Amino acid sequence: MEAFVLLSESPAHGRFAVKKKSRRNQSRESSWSFDVSILGCGSFGTALATLLAENERRVRVWVRSRAQADEINRRHSNREFFPKRPLPHNIEASTDLAAAVTGAPLLIFAVPSKAFREVARQVGDHLQGDQILLHCTKGLEPRTFKRMSEIVREESCALKVGVISGPTFAAELMAGQPAGASVASHFDEVALRAQALFAGSPLRLYRGHDVIGTEIGGAFKNIIALLSGAAHGLGFGDNTRALIVTRGLGEMTRYGVALGAEAETFRGLAGIGDLLVTCSSTLSRNFRVGMRFAQGEKLDSILRTASQVVEGIPATQVVYEQAKQLKLDLPFVRAVYGAFYQKLPLKDLLVKLTGRPLKAEQDLLPRSGRKAR
Repeated sequence: MEAFVLLSESPAHGRFAVKKKSRRNQSRESSWSFDVSILGCGSFGTALATLLAENERRVRVWVRSRAQADEINRRHSNREFFPKRPLPHNIEASTDLAAAVTGAPLLIFAVPSKAFREVARQVGDHLQGDQILLHCTKGLEPRTFKRMSEIVREESCALKVGVISGPTFAAELMAGQPAGASVASHFDEVALRAQALFAGSPLRLYRGHDVIGTEIGGAFKNIIALLSGAAHGLGFGDNTRALIVTRGLGEMTRYGVALGAEAETFRGLAGIGDLLVTCSSTLSRNFRVGMRFAQGEKLDSILRTASQVVEGIPATQVVYEQAKQLKLDLPFVRAVYGAFYQKLPLKDLLVKLTGRPLKAEQDLLPRSGRKAR
């Protein structure tokens, strides 16, 4: 997954004005209790904490549950997500959000999109304006269509905000397998700090400046993964998957560019990289949900029994509604929306995708140096 940091261009935004840096704050850098605080300790938050702790970083994780905090601190485990994997002893868990926020120069949000604004608002009450905020949430906010970095800027005084996104399954990170992700920021300083934090770990970060594209890639690929999983559940093979991934990439690019992203971003780890892995593996929760749905399970039942949040479902509605406003033609997104929200026959929707009016491929995939149509 990729990490991106965005600095606000305005000295005042959202609920907060930027706090002036006092002499006390200027000297805090050398007196932080931890190198990084991770907000949320699900599968991905746990994986990041483990990578950083094993990389000799001082790590604090914030959790809501006292029982989970006690388990991490006393048993050095998080059995709900990794029952057989012990955690490094230099991970400290706390239910005290204020302590987690004020104790480290760099914060990483690892919470679902539906809880993101609430947590960002609470973080904002304790934040110093010079701290770095990264997030790794691959979703979009319903109704507002906001990206997570936009929410952070609205709800806090944070100037240094970013996003981590890319092909990074938590289970493989916990196994120490090599992985790559992107870190994007409008300011090199922040991306360089993120790279330095993970340097020496199995997760290699590549920096860039396109925050919008990186966030869009992480959210959009979940929609296409639902469709790819559904095709697999219906018994369709590799040809169909290749069609879905390739055309899904085209739609991701057109949607992202319409919102101000750079087309080139979607040819990197935050785009095609994440799309490939999410659309072809049962480690992907969105792929699994699409597969189970195609095999006849009710969506409500699937979501009730899912151990983690399935970001592709709300993202589908956000992208579908916003695409209508933008007058974008996204037939693969429409197919996912039709299946999951309008209860239309999934197999018919997939077959009809090949019966649309004929087009030149150049009209669907942007050329290098050219914006998507």
